[in-house]
Amino acid sequence: MQDRAADTDRRKFLMGAAATAAAVSLPAAQASAKTVVQASAPVDAITMATQIRKGDVTPLEALDATIARVEALPRLNAVVIKDYEQAREHAKKISAMGRDARKQATGSAPLWGLPFVLKDLGVSMTGTVTSNGCAFFKDAVATQDSTLVARYKAAGLNIFGKTASPEFGMTATTESKLYGATLNPWNTKHTTGGSSGGTAAAIAAGILPVGHATDGGGSIRIPAAHCGLFGLKPSRGRVPAGPNSLDGATGLSVNHVISRSVRDTALLLDLTAGPEYGSRVRPPVDAPRGYLEAMQKPERKLRIAIWRKSYFGMPVHADCLAAVDKAAKACEAMGHILEEAMPDLPVAEIFAGMGPGMSAGLLSSIEYREKQLGRAVREDEMEPLNWAALQAAKKATALELYRGRAGFDKAGQLIDAFLSKYDLILTPTTAVPAQLLGALRLDQPYQSYAAEAMNASAFTSLFNISGHPAMSVPLHWTADNIPVGSHFVAPFGGEGRLLRLAAQLEQALPWAHRMPDLSALKA
Repeated sequence: MQDRAADTDRRKFLMGAAATAAAVSLPAAQASAKTVVQASAPVDAITMATQIRKGDVTPLEALDATIARVEALPRLNAVVIKDYEQAREHAKKISAMGRDARKQATGSAPLWGLPFVLKDLGVSMTGTVTSNGCAFFKDAVATQDSTLVARYKAAGLNIFGKTASPEFGMTATTESKLYGATLNPWNTKHTTGGSSGGTAAAIAAGILPVGHATDGGGSIRIPAAHCGLFGLKPSRGRVPAGPNSLDGATGLSVNHVISRSVRDTALLLDLTAGPEYGSRVRPPVDAPRGYLEAMQKPERKLRIAIWRKSYFGMPVHADCLAAVDKAAKACEAMGHILEEAMPDLPVAEIFAGMGPGMSAGLLSSIEYREKQLGRAVREDEMEPLNWAALQAAKKATALELYRGRAGFDKAGQLIDAFLSKYDLILTPTTAVPAQLLGALRLDQPYQSYAAEAMNASAFTSLFNISGHPAMSVPLHWTADNIPVGSHFVAPFGGEGRLLRLAAQLEQALPWAHRMPDLSALKA
């Protein structure tokens, strides 16, 4: 009887760990804008890791099932670098462990054997390529693990590939000359968002429950919003970015994950947060016993400021405002106090350094690769708008970079002061729902690109500049069944507060049971 139960658990895991089998079996005629509503929520990383740890499924079976889900959806174009063999060798090795050895290994590695992906941007894993979505880096094999990757491995994660990113993460869509477009599982005509759209697409499609992402202007929160997922951008300095660069894009960019469940994000933060050698920016410790435990505690009554307008003056789409209203109504029902209030901000001064900061990081990466290859990058090896940014970075002055960085500090000061009066800020995640593919590509005139980029990141990018933690929560879907996020911001170091509220919202307005129809993504 026990063997039969274990076999049933194994079949459930292999056939439907994330409900993909049910979703892809629907007739193609239903592929327009349909939701597959599961009887129960798809399995998250914590549940999946528990199954592996108990021996209900081996790490090799888990990996092979995950890879099968990748290969079943070739049009999705989410996992673009496939480190399958390295992952399989590791999975075979640990699957062969006896019970006692498995118990010892899982005691220190809570996600032992769990399949996982890295975003193809800014992190390295020994013996594998990180291309940054750029042809100039397509054969760039890493000789060391990033600090974060070492922490992922220590947590037990088995990394089997890299997910698509636009070139250097420089736009809010996941389309590149090198890999093409990653399709949004909810509507294949629309963007996944960017730049962590490959990870978001893979999770939304049920390939795996959680994956690595980065955020330099909204690149965790925007794809989470467009793909119906949870995305938390940590405070500056919370998660390591080294050892090669401790302060990504002059402080704008941070690492973390996108997930389906709030608790997976909390656990991954527990397993990866903390300083590395050389760290000087250290956010306050707000969850001394860990974020996973902190999110389970009841939240006190919060005072939340609502921002319905963008500082750039563009109109906000009705569905994005509806997402704010839905979040506000849910928060009020929990007893929180909401009021509309926005601080006066010197927008030009604050945002002046964003372009130079991102471009300086681009220039540094290109020059490092040029030194490796012993030749200069060619124009045809880069996206046109990134090539222009590279040329501008070469002409930038030290004074421009200094003033830009001073603008970041000004933003931090003013938002800190505002958040001394409020516990959180609530805004739309984006000014418009997921745009059509092509609208944010890096091979178009700058003016048309800039207008669409502002619609995507007008709310999110401010908090990369200021360094505050922020999250997108999936509470609203349009009439065409496209997800729309609600965006919350906390004081510096306040990830615990965000996670506790997210857990409340997840319980009040659950989203994990919602799955897109994946018929259109099959071969």
